Amino acid sequence: MTSTLLNKRYQLEERLGSGGMAVIYKARDLMLERTVAIKILRKDYSNDPAFRERFRQEAKAAANLAHPNIVTVHDFGIDQGRIFIVMEFVPGATLKELIEKRGRFSIDSGISLLVQACAGVGYAHRAGLVHCDVKPQNMLVTPDRRLKVTDFGIARALASIRPEERTQIVWGSPQYFSPEQASGKSPSPASDVYSLGVVLYEVLVGQLPFIADNGNELARMHREMTPRPPREIRPTISENLNRIILKVLSKEPAARYRTADQLGRVLITFSKQKEQPQAPERAIPTPQQQPAPQPARPAPIPTPLTTLPPTLRAPILRRDGLDIDWATAFLGLITLISVSGLAPFWLWIYFSALR
Repeated sequence: MTSTLLNKRYQLEERLGSGGMAVIYKARDLMLERTVAIKILRKDYSNDPAFRERFRQEAKAAANLAHPNIVTVHDFGIDQGRIFIVMEFVPGATLKELIEKRGRFSIDSGISLLVQACAGVGYAHRAGLVHCDVKPQNMLVTPDRRLKVTDFGIARALASIRPEERTQIVWGSPQYFSPEQASGKSPSPASDVYSLGVVLYEVLVGQLPFIADNGNELARMHREMTPRPPREIRPTISENLNRIILKVLSKEPAARYRTADQLGRVLITFSKQKEQPQAPERAIPTPQQQPAPQPARPAPIPTPLTTLPPTLRAPILRRDGLDIDWATAFLGLITLISVSGLAPFWLWIYFSALR
C-alpha cells in the first residue's frame, strides 16, 4: 500500500508501525511539500457512521491543540472507505520502544520526560480534552529527548461504536488505564493522571505496577490491588518520590493530583529540591593550609609617668569618679609655695626702684 495516494494529496512512502486499530505510514504532503505521518484506521471502524462522526469531532478538537509536547494534527479524511488522520512527522521512537531497548531510565532523565508528558496532557486538560489512552506507545521521543504526546481523542471516538453498551466498554489500554476506566466509567483528567503514574512507574522501575495474562485480570488488579512500592524494587528512589508515585496510583480519583499540570509541577519541584547543592563539610586544614603567623605588634610608646623610677611613681586613685595623680599634685604644690615666697622679694625691688 506504500504507493497509495490518499485524497490525491498524500503519497504513502513507508510503513512505520501498526496497532490493534490502525496502521501508521510516513507520507509526503504533495500540496505543502512536507513529510507527515498518516494513521489509517481499520475498515471495521471506518464503516460505522457513528464512529466516523465522533472521530471527525475528536480529530477537529485535537487539531486545535497547539503545544510543543503534543503531536500536531494537520488533516482528517476518508479515502476508499477508510478513515485517515494526518499528523506532523516526529523523528525518533516511542517511549515504549526506548523502555524495551534500554530498560529503566535514570531518575533525572525519566522525570524530565514525564514532566514533558504532563505539560502536553495538562494543556489538553485546560482545553477541556481528556486523552483517555495515555501510554508510552502514544509518546514519541526525538533524538534530542523532546517528548510529544499523540492520539488525542481516538479512544473517546472508539467508545461511540456501541453507545448502548458504554458501561461494558473498557476505555484505554489495560496496562495503563485507571480503576474507573477498568470499571467502565467515563474517564476524567484524574484518569489521565493515573495513566501518567503508571508510565512514571514503568520508566523509573523498569516494569509495570501490574502484570497479568489477560485484560480482565489487569482490570481487577487496577481496581483492587495496591502496587508494590517502587522504592522496594529500586532503592535509589527517594522516599519523597516514592510517595509521589503511590499518590498518583491511588484508587480514588480525588486522592490523586487533579490534573496533569499539577503532577508536572510536583515533579518539577522535586527535581529542583534534588538539584540543590548540599553544604560541604568543614575540612580540617592541612599543615600547608594553616594560616601564616601574624607579625608581633610593636610595643606602645611609654608615657612620661611610666618613665619615672619606681620610687617616684604614685598610685592613681579614683575618688568621686575622678582620677587623681598625687605625684603631680605634690609637684604643683611645691611650685606654688616657691612662687609665693618670692613675691615679697620682687615687691621690695619694685618699690626701691621708685624712690
